[in-house]
Amino acid sequence: MSRLAKDIKQNISAYLFLLPFTVLFLTFTLAPVLISLYYGFTYYNILEPAKFIGFDNYIKMLTIDSIFPLAMKNTLVLAAVTGPVGYISSFLFAWFINELVPKLRAVMVVIFYAPSISGSVYLIWKILFSNDTYGYLNGVLLKLGFISDPIDWLTNPKYMMMVVIIVSLWMSLGAGFLSFVAGLQNMDRSQYEAGYVDGITNRWQELWFITLPSMRPQLLFGAVMSISSAFSVAGITTALCGFPSTDYAVHTLGNHVTDYGGRYEMGYASALATLIFLMMIISNKAIQSMLSKVGN
Repeated sequence: MSRLAKDIKQNISAYLFLLPFTVLFLTFTLAPVLISLYYGFTYYNILEPAKFIGFDNYIKMLTIDSIFPLAMKNTLVLAAVTGPVGYISSFLFAWFINELVPKLRAVMVVIFYAPSISGSVYLIWKILFSNDTYGYLNGVLLKLGFISDPIDWLTNPKYMMMVVIIVSLWMSLGAGFLSFVAGLQNMDRSQYEAGYVDGITNRWQELWFITLPSMRPQLLFGAVMSISSAFSVAGITTALCGFPSTDYAVHTLGNHVTDYGGRYEMGYASALATLIFLMMIISNKAIQSMLSKVGN
């Protein structure tokens, strides 16, 4: 009998508890990823059996698809700005909120977390950045005399990326933020007492040498969530700027996947999705490397 089989036999109850999650993970996470990897090397339009075409879809990205470079650039810009800024701000807000009294802390957590799960947030931002004089921002700027005509915030390529970045950052306090709050709440206070004995003299030293090293699991989870949301921005651009956006100014790889999926070019859409997946993995490895140096 193999070592795994013996372990299962000795801990059958634990494995039975894990079984529902394992089935769901294999069915709805791992299997779709593997299937998408395969379809990325095929021509597949749903109506006909998939036809293996090798690297043709990836060659098409680099040589034929004229929108792909724009989508890649926009995705990298959004990821480079919203990923790190959203991640750091999530931790800092969680750190500050953790210092509040319990009742006020609970209220502030709800206030900061609510935008990430609220479906009406797009409506609020569309009213704020509306292109006409009824938009709140245009109304204020016109009243103060800073502008003479309303600014087309959501249709002018000059401003669209800025708006999308602002809204993305506003919605970045999601599951990672909650994990930071939970991690801070479960810190062992005796570590701080030991740190004071060892020579820690201020809160920043306490943060770097005690808090962050003790929260590596939460930091890694938050990084994964931040990376995933940064590279898969699509719903925000569609809700605010339409699909496709003016001159593809905020067209991302996520939008590109949706575009080709809507055309039933599932092979090419899968290749694009695979590229996003690989970018996430590379970024995640880089984050893990940086987090391993925290506190050293």
